Amino acid sequence: MNCPQDWPEPIVRVQSLSDSGVAVIPDQYIKPSMERPEEFSENTQTNIPIIDLEGLFDDQHGLMLNSSIIELIYQACREWGFFQVVNHGVSPNLMDQAREVWRDFFHMPMETKQEYANSPKTYEGYGSRLGVEKGAILDWSDYYFLHYRPSSLKDHNKWPSAPLALREVIEEYGKQVVELAGKLMKVLSINLGLKEEYLQNAFGGDDIGACLRVNFYPRCPQPDLTLGLSSHSDPGGMTFLLPDHDVPGLQVRKDHKWITVKPARHAFIVNIGDQIQVLSNAIYKSVEHRVMVNSLKERVSLAFFYNPKSDLLIEPAKALVTPDTPALYPGMTFDQYRLYIRMRGPRGKSQVESLKSPR
Repeated sequence: MNCPQDWPEPIVRVQSLSDSGVAVIPDQYIKPSMERPEEFSENTQTNIPIIDLEGLFDDQHGLMLNSSIIELIYQACREWGFFQVVNHGVSPNLMDQAREVWRDFFHMPMETKQEYANSPKTYEGYGSRLGVEKGAILDWSDYYFLHYRPSSLKDHNKWPSAPLALREVIEEYGKQVVELAGKLMKVLSINLGLKEEYLQNAFGGDDIGACLRVNFYPRCPQPDLTLGLSSHSDPGGMTFLLPDHDVPGLQVRKDHKWITVKPARHAFIVNIGDQIQVLSNAIYKSVEHRVMVNSLKERVSLAFFYNPKSDLLIEPAKALVTPDTPALYPGMTFDQYRLYIRMRGPRGKSQVESLKSPR
């Protein structure tokens, strides 16, 4: 299965639709009734776990010092697949700079953004759809996708040259998020009863993949009929989401209900991806999530994906496979795996669940 070279239909920028002042959204954005956001979809007091990482690591020796934090992360990975982290070591000022420099990009003239228009071959650049199915129902969002690791794929010329600070800010932002991801990978390994470097080595050691998808959700005149991003689980390893600071929109599926995440100030929203679900033999769960849109406010969010090296075989850790707990998934490279969402777009947890072997 190979991605085609071009999109099946002319691309329409959702931001242009929003800015045009349309009162009714086009039919191709209207979701089936069962997929639309419910007006009362969750208990308003419920939120995903918020975990303070202060004191988790000895920066000088890299040691994990706080067993209670480690246990909180374990429970969050098993029960939620999502959690927020604060005091995580990434500069709060840098987080704000990263979000706002991308907001500035999306408000640049359309002809400037169009210079970076993407194709389904690599998805790199400025885009407005996932999946290449003709006639598909689309999401109410635009985005920018770029590679950060490995260095052989990172090309600053494919990153916007304006605003002027963008490339420098995102280079440093990526560096700090990769450092945080490496620390959490150790915690996730230990909580599985594995050596602390197991998951990192399974991802390729220092030769991991990392990429950034910046989401722009324009104002929508009929937010009850559409979604900014359809329900899906992330196909990669682990995601670090920097949300907009005052416009909620992310919803997580928990016990068949949708929970609207309430972002903590300068927190990252961390979620387990399908590759870690596979490596953990489903001890850790990747979880469906989606994004609502807003009639009054736009939203910008940065999803940083920490992924395995794309050509490595990913399969359940052998130490977790026993006669009582057989391997649930066949081995597959991340390159093979992510073709599914690139071809079909976001579709719940249909991919990872389709691979599962019956016990």
